[in-house]
Amino acid sequence: MVDADQTFVIVGGGLAGAKAAETLRSEGFTGRVILICDERDHPYERPPLSKGYLTGKTDREAVFVHEPAWYAQADIELHLGQPAVALDRAAKTVRLGDGTVVAYDKLLLATGAEPRRLDIPGTGLAGVHHLRRLAHAERLRGVLASLGRDNGHLVIAGAGWIGLEVAAAARGYGAEVTIVEPDPTPLHRVLGPELGQLFTDLHAEKGVRFHFGARLTEITGQDGMVLAARTDDGEEHPAHAVLAAIGAAPRTALAEAAGLALVDRADGGGIAVDASLRTSDPDIHAAGDVAAAEHPWLHTRLRVEHWANALNGGPAAARAMLGQEVSYDRVPYFFSDQYDVGLEYSGYAPPGSYDQVVIRGDAGKREFIAFWLREGRVLAGMNVNVWDVTEDIQRLIRSGDRLSPEALADPSVPLAAVPTA
Repeated sequence: MVDADQTFVIVGGGLAGAKAAETLRSEGFTGRVILICDERDHPYERPPLSKGYLTGKTDREAVFVHEPAWYAQADIELHLGQPAVALDRAAKTVRLGDGTVVAYDKLLLATGAEPRRLDIPGTGLAGVHHLRRLAHAERLRGVLASLGRDNGHLVIAGAGWIGLEVAAAARGYGAEVTIVEPDPTPLHRVLGPELGQLFTDLHAEKGVRFHFGARLTEITGQDGMVLAARTDDGEEHPAHAVLAAIGAAPRTALAEAAGLALVDRADGGGIAVDASLRTSDPDIHAAGDVAAAEHPWLHTRLRVEHWANALNGGPAAARAMLGQEVSYDRVPYFFSDQYDVGLEYSGYAPPGSYDQVVIRGDAGKREFIAFWLREGRVLAGMNVNVWDVTEDIQRLIRSGDRLSPEALADPSVPLAAVPTA
């Protein structure tokens, strides 16, 4: 039973944590809500960091989840610039970096993820960047503008979503861009080879150079500044800046030290939670990038590092903390903007899980929907420059029905009326 004398503590000042705090209040919780953020900025959303804010199309204020005054108005106790350094489950306390000890009745871990680092010589040179935090985006935005003015070169390690979005932003500023990627196409482990080539062509048309089948082995410099990036096949690329975009690792140190159950890195890592986002400790929940949740109808454990998961997972965890029945069964969803291409992806279809890709529309014009099928059932769908179809795509995924591939590919057949096979 939840009462006004209880204290709910949220560790993590990203979207998941901020939306969880908002939900606790909107659901009527009148006890103390304490939100602990290791950054000095108020909670913000991360997609603009590689999209609108990085390209200069939106301003800094647009990234924040709430107006700064909202936290006081909602009676949220906000600790900015204070990392949580220790969790004592027996005493039910969290110790902060300044020595403050905060007691909790219920705890939410929304600690997010951190960029993976390049483990090669030269990463200490000025001009080596990561993109995860607002401060990273602020620095990188200035770097890209400078590279554009001076005809400078950016080398990006990794052709995932962050790498491609930063490449698009860099080309918008006029910078020269080379992407080094060990797989044969961009996004190979997300979209497979069938759709990966689409992004090779898109970026190549905009002047991006790709170096596939290779990894960075060294960043060389002079007087502390980046000069070039070398790969394991002996190539050397001129570089005035290097971006490491090789993925993110869940921030599980606090949970691990406290003895909470974790998921092996080989299986995606993260804090193991059930469908109500509860950890192995019944008084502790986890949400957002750090949570590896049992998915009720996908029958697998997923850790999803995307905006929609934080947006919806934080509120779901908050409701579960309040004792409500929660089964977090959202269809995984993310979106991306690159040049004049916008896309939305729903579902889960890693390479090897599907046996057919069906295209509806004109892939050559980059106006189409792709479906990943297994035995006629839709595992995932991606709409590219086609809008207002996400609900229909997710309905097809949830249905589990065997569908007619021919009807799926036929634009004259409404998605809501695709017949079963």
